[in-house]
Amino acid sequence: MNKLALVTGATSGIGKAFAERFAADGHDLIIVGRRRDRLDQFVCDHPDVRVRAVPADLSTEEGIDTVAAYCADEPLDILVNNAGVSHYMPLADLPADKAHELVYVKVLAPTQLMRAAVGGMQHRGAGTIINVAGMIAFSGPADKSVMPRRAVYAGTLAHLVAMSQTLSAELEGTGVHVHVVCPGVVATEFHSSQGMDLSAIPRMSADDLVTGALRGLELGEVVIAPGVEDYQLLMDVSTADLAAFGGQSPDVANRYQTD
Repeated sequence: MNKLALVTGATSGIGKAFAERFAADGHDLIIVGRRRDRLDQFVCDHPDVRVRAVPADLSTEEGIDTVAAYCADEPLDILVNNAGVSHYMPLADLPADKAHELVYVKVLAPTQLMRAAVGGMQHRGAGTIINVAGMIAFSGPADKSVMPRRAVYAGTLAHLVAMSQTLSAELEGTGVHVHVVCPGVVATEFHSSQGMDLSAIPRMSADDLVTGALRGLELGEVVIAPGVEDYQLLMDVSTADLAAFGGQSPDVANRYQTD
């Protein structure tokens, strides 16, 4: 029996590259996206594998519920939470509807889809969850000179990193593996759809990103950063996080005490 993969945001960019790679490997697919025409075209272009197209808007509760039902009811081998929107702007300038869209697509949707899928994966003793975040997840300590400012966007990606790490630990020994992929700048429609021209900036291709991500799975990396040559940098971040976590005390730190 072919493996079954569900990929969100599969109509372009990284999501489409994942879907293309899985199709080439003979996997059956459930592809999710907002654009029905692109979903249907993908189905037509891949007659040799079973592909089901699910039009859904993951910035809505209805869209999330629709896809979560597939995650709960289908024997998924792989879940790729890739759907995303950028909306790069300072918090004070971010319209409420765009803030809602960001949080639904990058926080609520992945959370609900993982929650729906993980029980079945545990029962079957196997499964892979891949969350697509980004290197911006690590940009929080950057000062004001780093532009553009994008507090909500960075926060949603940092959520995906922390949740993936924690869920990976929760599922240790179950046969279910969780990974988070952190791209840098990738040559897709992601930025141009927001009116940003990054053509002069060196960018990784979506295909190379997927190749790196899948190799990271083979290496057993929970946090996968295909554009970071020195993996020790990521290990250092984790070490520092755990040191801070372990350094807490029930006593108020001296610097916070007054005379």
